[in-house]
Amino acid sequence: MAGGNSDGSAQRAATQAAVAAAGAALAYYVGSRSKSAKRAAAERRSQAVAAAKAALLSADFDDKQKRTSVVVRVPATTANMGPGFDTIGMALDIWTEISAEVVAPLAGDAANVRRITLTNEGEGATELPTDESNLVIVGIKAAFKAAGEELPRHIKVHCKNRIPFARGLGSSSAGIVGGIIAGLALSGMRLPVHGREELLQLVRASEIEGHPDNVAPAIYGGLQLGIFADERWYSSRVQIPDGLQCVVFIPDSTGPTSVARAILPPNVPRKDAVFNIGRAAIFVNAFRSGNLNELRYATQDMLHQPQRGAAQYPHLEPLMKAALGAGAHGCFLSGAGPTVLAITSGRAGDIFTQQLAERQENQVASAMREAAAAIGVSGCVFITNPDHRGAFIVRAEPQFSDRAVARYEGDVADL
Repeated sequence: MAGGNSDGSAQRAATQAAVAAAGAALAYYVGSRSKSAKRAAAERRSQAVAAAKAALLSADFDDKQKRTSVVVRVPATTANMGPGFDTIGMALDIWTEISAEVVAPLAGDAANVRRITLTNEGEGATELPTDESNLVIVGIKAAFKAAGEELPRHIKVHCKNRIPFARGLGSSSAGIVGGIIAGLALSGMRLPVHGREELLQLVRASEIEGHPDNVAPAIYGGLQLGIFADERWYSSRVQIPDGLQCVVFIPDSTGPTSVARAILPPNVPRKDAVFNIGRAAIFVNAFRSGNLNELRYATQDMLHQPQRGAAQYPHLEPLMKAALGAGAHGCFLSGAGPTVLAITSGRAGDIFTQQLAERQENQVASAMREAAAAIGVSGCVFITNPDHRGAFIVRAEPQFSDRAVARYEGDVADL
């Protein structure tokens, strides 16, 4: 009996093993087929996406339709940001809006007359020119020239300027960038920006801006590094940590870039160059890593801030000291000045239980305002955020497709 039971158990075990082996083999076969099918499906999807992308880009670039009207928004920018003289800039959530429309010629205009009329409102409305020296008009003309198209007989332009004029916040870059984008839309020109940054090169060709530090973030948004090489401008985006805020003290007085640049010596000591190189490297690393405490030293500078502060901006050192003392991560002269900008983390604690005055950005703003008042400098304070989008088309007639508009934002690569 015992032997029989043993034989039966052995047979059952062998049967179970065989069934298990068969099941495993079947599972392996099915799994392999499934994986192969998934790989094949993924490959087909990849090929389909590539084909669709190629077709979309080809069709989009063949669209030469001219727009009769367009509305463009361009952000303010802060440049230099301490050690990054002429090379580092960031877009801010303060905007200028430019509307351009092709309208009927004025009565009495000869057939060969080409006219652009411009009106301003908001910041600098009484100071900005309305003739052809206005940078928006310069940009529109540059775009039509690049497109090889003749200007319409009459273009009407209106600018809502929210970017303070001649304060070191990129109002000039916003004007030229907005004008070029509006001109591209009206002329029907398409730019293959994928990997080529052609819009950036158009701005350079206008010879209005000598450096990409304001222009690149105005076009592409975010924090941008800009250089000149091989007879063209290049830009590279640096990640901005979440929760970053900017406290911006804007004096009532202006600071023309030409005057601020004339103050600077043509040559600098090697130790000052080394000082800035090291801090510019730490600055980029602080943003990439999110270690914003490094900005206290990474926003220091020896190439332009001490010179401009001593000769032109007596408020610079007191405001930087006040901002850092109130908890700002870093503080610097914005562009060529006179604006002073402090970087904070924004919400130093639970915003639902904090009083407004306890928020870090408000503490920094109060400290900067008090420091300015103590030395008799009048101005206002903005608390704003970095802008990640850059210049964009709000609307146009006829309407753009989403992809056509996105092309002006420089994100064709993200299709």
